[in-house]
Amino acid sequence: MTETIQTAMDRLVTISAEPQDYVAEDGLLYCGSCKTPKEAFFPNGKKLFGRDRHPAECRCRQVTREKQEKEERARLHYEKVQRLKLQGFTDWAMQHWTFANDHGQNPQMQLAQRYVAHWPEMREKNVGLLLWGGVGTGKSFMAGCIANALMEQEVAVCMTNFARIMNELNNAFSGRNEVVDRLCGYPLLVIDDFGMERGTEYALEQIYNIIDSRYRSRKPLVVTTNLTLTELKNPQDTAHARIYDRLLELCTPIACTGPSMRKNIGQAKLNLLKTLLA
Repeated sequence: MTETIQTAMDRLVTISAEPQDYVAEDGLLYCGSCKTPKEAFFPNGKKLFGRDRHPAECRCRQVTREKQEKEERARLHYEKVQRLKLQGFTDWAMQHWTFANDHGQNPQMQLAQRYVAHWPEMREKNVGLLLWGGVGTGKSFMAGCIANALMEQEVAVCMTNFARIMNELNNAFSGRNEVVDRLCGYPLLVIDDFGMERGTEYALEQIYNIIDSRYRSRKPLVVTTNLTLTELKNPQDTAHARIYDRLLELCTPIACTGPSMRKNIGQAKLNLLKTLLA
């Protein structure tokens, strides 16, 4: 046993020399490639197991190690981001809703970029966003850009809608509270197309529970809706009133007033077709 321990310690304090390595005037072994030491003396003349020196990292070895560590960090980061996007998006196409793919026609996109840039403060102060406006003005795309950018920072985000949430609640075998708790576990929850779901008494109660749970857990919420700010401030009944009040308390309204992306895409396809058939 003693010989085994001794052998192991010898490996720790001994470094193998390459053919091009050399011993310099200071008595230390130097790397023949980068001309920097592969050994260093113990401080204050101390010795360990009879040796006065220990292995050191030469410059080329350090460069190689740092490159490997950088590549490993990049690999782990990429894998984590991919997991976050797989778990956080209900549609794979949302992974392409990024600032890099923005066409530049939405004047409110700068606000989304600033929201991401100041995310730690937004998270701490529980600042949410209510993106409202007409059909095709890029609300969902804007919300997706925020979600993707935060996921790239390794922040867990869930982007869904109340129709999917209701299906999940109805199919929950372990209890509805677990579904609500999971949604409230995300640092940011994005609810797309708010107001498009069926307004049954049960549905309205569940919608309020989700929004209120985010409010009480002090975690931001980003919502997109085709409802106007006037409609949100003048609800049709008490059930909607308490939902809208809580939503406006939690989220800062931002009007999306850009041109319809859907009309532009449709027109571009029509122009392409006309060109091909001309």
